Amino acid sequence: MKIKALNGFKDILPEEVGLWNRVESLARNLLERYSFAEIRLPVLEKTELFARSIGEATDIVEKEMYTFVDKQITMRPEATASMVRAYIQNGLYVQKPVQRLFTIGPMFRHERPQKGRLRQFHQMSVEVLGSDSALVDAELMALASAFFEELSVNVSLELNSLGCPECRPAFREELLGFLESKQENLCNDCQRRRKTNPLRVLDCKNPQCRELVKDAPSILEHLCSGCSEHFEKVRSCLAKLGIDYSLNKFMVRGLDYYCRTTFEFITKDLGAQAAVCAGGRYDGLVKQLGGPDLPGIGFAMGLERLILLLQQQEVTAATLATDLFVAGLGEQAGEYAYSLVNQLRKRGLRVAMDHAGRSLKSQMKQADKVNASFVLIIGDDELKNRAGLLRNMSSQEQQSVELSEDEVEAVVSCLL
Repeated sequence: MKIKALNGFKDILPEEVGLWNRVESLARNLLERYSFAEIRLPVLEKTELFARSIGEATDIVEKEMYTFVDKQITMRPEATASMVRAYIQNGLYVQKPVQRLFTIGPMFRHERPQKGRLRQFHQMSVEVLGSDSALVDAELMALASAFFEELSVNVSLELNSLGCPECRPAFREELLGFLESKQENLCNDCQRRRKTNPLRVLDCKNPQCRELVKDAPSILEHLCSGCSEHFEKVRSCLAKLGIDYSLNKFMVRGLDYYCRTTFEFITKDLGAQAAVCAGGRYDGLVKQLGGPDLPGIGFAMGLERLILLLQQQEVTAATLATDLFVAGLGEQAGEYAYSLVNQLRKRGLRVAMDHAGRSLKSQMKQADKVNASFVLIIGDDELKNRAGLLRNMSSQEQQSVELSEDEVEAVVSCLL
């Protein structure tokens, strides 16, 4: 019986990796321009880290985490909590007052696999820790917008504020009163959320629930003076940066640590799962996890969804060319080619060869498959004369190459 990958876990095949590398390379280049530094985080963390940060009443903690119960450790479902844990544990706030960090890697959630959403998925997480400036909020959205623009991906930005512990309780009470009148018609998840995390009802994807809450009160009507001033400053900065957006009073986050600014970049090309980037401010999280009372903001971008969008637009990564394919014809020529290929690779050239002693015709086909720019043909007879035939695969022009004592330099000089 064949053993297959687990449901919701997917191989990223060689023909797909080129596009992944292109996306990640572009991201790293852009983040460097915005003065962000990469941090690499462990996949396993103490379960308590996510229960305390994400919230015990969230869907992630209640139903979706991969947890080793006997050890009380969990495979990370998201990166922000791990980022903040590393920030506190390593005293990064002492080294530099404001840290601009990013990480790219796999996350794990046990949820129903669907288009662009897997149980092992990859995220790019970008965080600014130590600044409460509204300018930083807008700058992060500008960064994400620039990334999508450079990839030629069509998205729209939606914006909301979730207030703070000072202004949210009054809104929560009004929302609870509103939901009580609708409770009998809410889906089972929303009936549960209404008691534990009522804001999540506003974000339900069930069409019936969305219709029921369309007239729900808005948090924007309950913002305290500090949150209102901050939100207006964010909007003003976005205008200065030329970033278009729309307000979405129903946008909430599935994680308890969010406050104030929250945002999503939406696409119409992925069906119901339309968000390809989401984030917001989490000013109390560092203190909640045992660190100093410092603010933070960040976003996470799902790479599977982004790759899927690019594939739907028939965007592919250019096939990486092989500099040289060495075709050895005959036993002695094959042994000589084997040694020569190794020397050329040490010189920094991308070189391939056949190891099965195939015919010249078969080896030329193999050279085409690896997108070789040149082919060096060496037979036993040519080897006796210390010469090879170098073919330019683009122009089909051929020239004799002397395989002298310094044959590596001879071949390299022809290729360069």
